[in-house]
This record gives sequence, structure tokens and C-alpha cells, in this order.
Amino acid sequence: MHLSLADRTIIVTGGGSGIGKGVAAAVVASGGDVMLVGRNADRLAAARDEIAAQAPDGAGEVRYEPADVTHEDEVSAMVEAATAWHGRLNGVVHCAGGSETIGPITQVDSEAWRRTVDLNVNGSMYVLKHSAKEMVRTGGGSFVAISSIASSNTHRWFGAYGVSKAGIDHLVQLGADELGASRVRVNSIRPGLIRTDLVALVLDSPELSEDYRINTPLPRVGEVTDVAAAAVFLLSDAASWITGQVINVDGGQQLRRGPDYSSMLEPVFGADGLRGVTG
Repeated sequence: MHLSLADRTIIVTGGGSGIGKGVAAAVVASGGDVMLVGRNADRLAAARDEIAAQAPDGAGEVRYEPADVTHEDEVSAMVEAATAWHGRLNGVVHCAGGSETIGPITQVDSEAWRRTVDLNVNGSMYVLKHSAKEMVRTGGGSFVAISSIASSNTHRWFGAYGVSKAGIDHLVQLGADELGASRVRVNSIRPGLIRTDLVALVLDSPELSEDYRINTPLPRVGEVTDVAAAAVFLLSDAASWITGQVINVDGGQQLRRGPDYSSMLEPVFGADGLRGVTG
């Protein structure tokens, strides 16, 4: 099946690196025009140049617009800029997210927790709110949020990350229910362990790598292209009857359990600390 995104304008947040950059490259290769969004203009410019240089014949164009998704006025402005490009907005892949918290919940930094929730939950709401307005205005579209397996399978000591990703999954279902009448589809993807610079520490750890291996039915690490392929599908007409879904791209890990990070964190917090003991 050829999934063409020709003549479509797609926003990709978090597009300067990792999954976001990979998704943007796949959208461009499928003929879509991509507006990369992120906080670091230099990183966005480098990603734009890399994607453009590798794009096949007949590919879409790529531009960038710096914006911090935790600032609603910046989100509104970047959606306006993306829409003005061709006078329409057809889709969004919202990859911007992250975490500032790790460690036992009894020792979590409350301000870091708040910033993580602001980024993952509030930032997602701002992007959906403002992009949905434009997609409704022009007859419909597709919004794809990048969630995490941490939203469904407990990742001990991950602080606000899994909690806030679970909030994204519910936001997607709420948006799908409300916006379906205007032909705006809203779905999310839950990646498992995906090979990016951010997980190099995990992949380099024999203990953690083995723990992921025994809890993942398919015998390999996920690649950015696995997530990108799912995103392109959800943006395309092939998924025109799919909305409100949370799709795991995790090699089947959701069937087993979340990872055990005690080998990494026990030297920092101690065995008692990991079970909530303080002082």
C-alpha cells in the first residue's frame, strides 16, 4: 500500500531530533510538507537541512518554526504560520515531550514534576486546541500524539513521565470523541524502547538491555522508522476510519511488564530509598 501525503501540510513538534525528526523525514518522503517545531532554532535548521538532503524525488518540502509548546501564545503563532504556508493544515504529529523527574516518589522534586506535567499534558492540549481549530475550518485532518508504553505499563521510579503520558492518551480519546463530527481524527502511538540518543544509556547497560529483551516478545530494539511508519499511516487516508485509538509500537512489551531500573537507581537512592524510605 502506498501511503501518499501529497498536498498536505503537517506540523511535527519535537521535530529537531529523535522520533520527531524521523517522523518528519517519513512524512516528507511520502509527499507531505512538514513544519518542524521545537525550542532550539539551530537544531531545527540542522534537521531541516538533513531531511531535505535525504528526501527522494517527488518528496514534500520542509520548513521550521521555533516554539515552546508550554507557551500557548507561541503554539498559536506556530499553528498560524504552518497554516499560512499553503492556506490549510491537514495534520499534526505531536512528539514534543519529556521528563525532568526520576527516582522514588517520596523524594521527587515537586517543581520538576510540575514542569513535566506542564510539558506533556498542557503542551499537548495547547497543540491540539489550536491545530484542531484549523483542521475543523478546512474540513478535517489527523492529529497523532506520541505517548509511551510508560502510560500503560508501570515504570517504577519514572516520576511524572508515565502519569503525564497517560494524560495524553485520555486527551486523545476526549479529542476524538468531540472532534469526530468535524472529521478530525485524533489518535496516539505508544512507543516502547526506541533506539535514539536519549536511550543510549539503557542500550549500553547489560542489565537494562537484558530486562527489556526478556519483556519484549519480538527479538529486537525498536527503531525510529517503526514509529514513523505508524504515524504516516495514521495521517493518511488509509486510516480514515480510525480515531480515538492508542496504538502500541513496542514489539509486544505491553503484554508483559515495564522495565526494572533498580540496577541503575539503587546505587543512587539505596535499596531502602527505592521502597520509599527517607531520612
